[in-house]
Amino acid sequence: MIIKITLVISIILQFVAAVAAIRLTRVTKYNLSWILITAGFLLMAVLRLIELMPVLDEKIPIDMSLVYTWIGLFTSLLFSIGVLLIRRIFNFIKKVEQSRREAEKRIVNAIIQTEEKERRRFAKDLHDGLGPLLSTVKLSVSTLNEMEENPDKKHIIQNADLLINESIKSIKEISNNLSPHILNNFGLASALKNFSNKIGESKAININFESNAFNHRFDENIEVILYRVTCELINNTLKHANAKNIDIAMTLQQKCIIISYSDDGVGFDVNEIIYDNATPKGMGYANIISRINTIKGKIDIDSHKDTGTKVLIRVKL
Repeated sequence: MIIKITLVISIILQFVAAVAAIRLTRVTKYNLSWILITAGFLLMAVLRLIELMPVLDEKIPIDMSLVYTWIGLFTSLLFSIGVLLIRRIFNFIKKVEQSRREAEKRIVNAIIQTEEKERRRFAKDLHDGLGPLLSTVKLSVSTLNEMEENPDKKHIIQNADLLINESIKSIKEISNNLSPHILNNFGLASALKNFSNKIGESKAININFESNAFNHRFDENIEVILYRVTCELINNTLKHANAKNIDIAMTLQQKCIIISYSDDGVGFDVNEIIYDNATPKGMGYANIISRINTIKGKIDIDSHKDTGTKVLIRVKL
């Protein structure tokens, strides 16, 4: 009785496995290796069924070793060929995954390019549209200032002139932050040096920038992304790190751009802040990692509480 129950359970399990394998055939795009493995599961189920028959009906001869041998041979043959050919399934899965990643990179890259295009358009509109208007107003106010003799009115006009000067200066700064002309005209190293100097002028933090690539230009997309990423790192330090010093080194070594960034701030737990099941949690670092991936670069982030933050970026040209 125990033998019957065991054989019945074995047969049920074999047929369940065979049915599951058959249902997966469409998923594997009717791959030959999976079809052979499915056939092997079916033969194993048939073999268990043949083993059960003599137990259920004593008239059936028990000695069916020849049948078992042939079925076993075909089963082994099907499994062996299927396993040898199953590499195609993994190759197919790998190609699909690679295509998905390439599609994601193209989408992110398109978003970045569109973003930069809009930044340039908006910066140009500010500089070429609103800038000349304010300059004209400034000229008119300056003329009024020269003509006016009443001290009270003259003071008001001078104050208006001062505010217009501040507005023109602000528009230039906004326009430059949106689309730095130094980056477009002189390259990545000069743009990062200029941005570092501007931050350093505030005396809120000391930034030391060094590079051996001031006379080199790179692909526009690489320059834009590395510039935005480095600026984002500086902004993160200013907002969260409570640091006094930032050291940035941009070096060109054997057709590879290396950016080394470090601060002496409070630091953070990298696994807690940035990664959660391999997904970046902090939006700043999420954007940084995503942007670096689009140019096939590598980024290493090392930080611990009260020990500062170190970031190493490598991009092959």
